[in-house]
Amino acid sequence: MLEMILPLVGLTLAGASVISNDAVQTLGTFMVSNKKTEWWKLWLPTAAVLVITILYSWINYNGDISYGRLENIPYVTVQWYHALAPGVLLLLTRLGIPVSTTFLVLSAFASSVVFEKMLMKSMLGYAISAVFAYAFWMGLSKLLDEKKKVKKKQEQYWRVAQWCSTGFLWFTWLTHDLANIAVFAPRQMSGMYVSGVVVLLTSLLAFMFWERGGKIQEIVTNKSTTAYVRSATIIDGAYAFILLYLKEMNSIPMSTTWVFVGMLCGRELAIAMTYNREVKKVFPMIVKDFLKMLLGLAVSVIIILLVHKL
Repeated sequence: MLEMILPLVGLTLAGASVISNDAVQTLGTFMVSNKKTEWWKLWLPTAAVLVITILYSWINYNGDISYGRLENIPYVTVQWYHALAPGVLLLLTRLGIPVSTTFLVLSAFASSVVFEKMLMKSMLGYAISAVFAYAFWMGLSKLLDEKKKVKKKQEQYWRVAQWCSTGFLWFTWLTHDLANIAVFAPRQMSGMYVSGVVVLLTSLLAFMFWERGGKIQEIVTNKSTTAYVRSATIIDGAYAFILLYLKEMNSIPMSTTWVFVGMLCGRELAIAMTYNREVKKVFPMIVKDFLKMLLGLAVSVIIILLVHKL
C-alpha cells in the first residue's frame, strides 16, 4: 500500500514545488505586468499551454512527459526520503527563497556522476545567461529607454507580443522542468495517469495565479521596470532564447532557476551602468540572490548524502 501512496505524495509535492517555485521564472513578469487583469484570465491560456506541452511529450516520447530529460535517471521505487526533497523545497518556497527544484528534487534520484553533470551545466547556464543578458541590454539601451513607459497607442501591440513570448517561454521552460515532476512517476504513463497529472498541475497553477505568485514573486518585483509590459516581453523573449539554446546542448537536466537569476543579474548590472545608477547598489541584490541559490545547493548535497546513507 505504501509503495502506491509514496509516489503520489512525491508527485503532488513535486508538482506544488515546481509550480510555486520555478513558475515565477516564466510567469512572474507576466503576472506583474498584468496585475490589473483577473487571475483566471491569465490562468486559462497558460493552463492550455501546460496541457498541450504534457500531451505532446506523452504522445511523442512513448508515455514519458519529461521530453527525454530522465534518460540518465532510471525509475526507482519511491521511498519516504525521496518525497522529503520536494517537501523541503515547498517550505523554502513559502519563505521566498528561489532555490533550484532540479537540484533539490532530482538529487534524491540521481547518481553522484549525474548530479555533477547537472551542476556543471547549471553553472555554465548561469554564466551564459548573465553574460548574454549584460551584452543584450547594453546594446538594447542604444535603441530604447526602458525607463519610459510605452505610449498608449503602442501598448496593445506590446501586450499581444508579451502573451506570445510568455506562451513560448512557458512551453520551453516546461520541456526542462517537467522532469522534476515526472521523476516520481512511471516513465511510461497510462492515459488515466497522465490525466490525473494534468488535473493536478492545472489546479496548482490556478492557485499560483490566485495568490499572484506568493512571496517568491519578490525576486521579480524588486527588479527594474519588470512591471512594464515592454520590459516583461523582452525579458521573456530573452529567457526563452537562452533556455532553448541550453536545451539543445544536451539532455542533461539543469537548474532553470540558476539561468533565470543569472539573466536578471546581468540585466540589472547593464541597466545600472546605462542609466548612471550606482553599480555598488546592485551588487548586494546580486549577492543576495546568489547566496539563496547556494543555500538550495547546500540542501541538495545534504539530501544526496542522506539518500546514499539510507
